[in-house]
Amino acid sequence: MSSLSPYLLPLICCHWLLNQEGMRPDRLKRITVEEGKCGGRPCLRGFRIRVTDVLELLGNGASVDEILADYPFLEREDILAAIDYAAHQADHAVLQTS
Repeated sequence: MSSLSPYLLPLICCHWLLNQEGMRPDRLKRITVEEGKCGGRPCLRGFRIRVTDVLELLGNGASVDEILADYPFLEREDILAAIDYAAHQADHAVLQTS
């Protein structure tokens, strides 16, 4: 049985469809964390939009074009950076306890 969260599967599929070249570490530079901004949570390029906000929009079925139309200050690379960040955060061993 896979330990992959059903929440992450649409995001991973979306990332694959948008960018088949794989994760690009340089994109992670778009992720910023600032004390006092959004509770210190990861945001995109210093804007007050959290990585999790973009992931939730994607997870709820919003397309990249819809997100870009609703948030004109974002760029396509920002959305890909949010997905890369989630993939990076989820890429670790999961220890099972009995």
